[in-house]
Amino acid sequence: MGKEDLVSNNPLRALGLEKEGGATGRRVGLIMARAGLGKTAILVQIAMDSMLRDNNVLHVAIGEGVEKTRAWYDDILDLMNQEKKVENFQQLVDEVMKNRMIMTFKESAFSRPRLEERLNDLILQDIFKPNCLVIDGFDFEDAKREDLEDIKDLLDAMSMQAWFSAVSHRNDDRVSPTGVPAPCNEIDDLFDTVVLLKPEQEMIQLDIIRNNGETVEDTGGLALDPTTMMVKKG
Repeated sequence: MGKEDLVSNNPLRALGLEKEGGATGRRVGLIMARAGLGKTAILVQIAMDSMLRDNNVLHVAIGEGVEKTRAWYDDILDLMNQEKKVENFQQLVDEVMKNRMIMTFKESAFSRPRLEERLNDLILQDIFKPNCLVIDGFDFEDAKREDLEDIKDLLDAMSMQAWFSAVSHRNDDRVSPTGVPAPCNEIDDLFDTVVLLKPEQEMIQLDIIRNNGETVEDTGGLALDPTTMMVKKG
């Protein structure tokens, strides 16, 4: 299996990930789940899909180090190779990793101004210009609506899309009218795509609440295999 096959056969095609850049591509996505269910695994697979399509991805890891974040990509790539038997695998790895950069922040240090400053440093020095941001570890518990609106303004100005992860809690029953749980229940309208991870029997189901700004009736039958953390058609 080659690079194009990995893209076309990716179950995450159901999310319309190819819609990047331009007016239709500047969307903001959200992956929500309780702690430890696989949010980072989903974000990395979204990032990998974009990288395989020759887009530049900036993975913003909040509260995690570079090595742990890099290990996620190494593990996902190895699993892809085991499942798909990728042709010229190491050559593919070397090629797509050029499309990724990891940026870390301490939990107390992340803000739109600091993110913008570091992005501008990369772009102005012609080091790296991302098409897509993956923001893992953002503190939705203490964030205000204005904080997210501020980041969305930055995304629009730089013509990028972004994917966030958020932790939900079993003992918090607050939920938005569309079914998005706390702590994102009062800001769910800021996200164009919202995916909830729900453990069911042997798999973790991907419940797509909204996709590309539209309410979803058919969730696409996607699931996360908890043993490999790979997305599959359920």
